[in-house]
Formats: sequence, structure tokens, C-alpha cells
Amino acid sequence: MERPGLTAERLLALFAAGGLLLNYPLLALFGRLGTLAGIPALYLYLFVAWALLIAGIALVLGRDADDGP
Repeated sequence: MERPGLTAERLLALFAAGGLLLNYPLLALFGRLGTLAGIPALYLYLFVAWALLIAGIALVLGRDADDGP
């Protein structure tokens, strides 16, 4: 059994990671790169980062729902 505030802490950590991943320094880094497999690197980075954040949220909230009453 997990402690009560652990889900909130994990979601807060994901929020902070999202803020870092989708902020200027990394976006500028990937904006300078060319294309990867014909897709602009910035677009690919944004899609992958967004998908990873959604998957992380699903894992955190899915684990919480499995605990039951």
C-alpha cells in the first residue's frame, strides 16, 4: 500500500518535467536540428515529449485506480 500523498507527488513531478521538456532551452536545441526521417526534429521532439508525459500520467493514475477501496 502506498502512502496517501504519493500520487500527488508523482503528478507534480510529471508537471515539472513537462515544464522543463516544453520550455525554451530544449525547444531551441531541437529547433536547430534538421530533419529526422523527413520529419522536422522539433515536431518529432514535441510529439514524443507530449506522448511520454501522457503515458506517465496514465501510469500514475492507472496505478492509483488499481488499488481499489
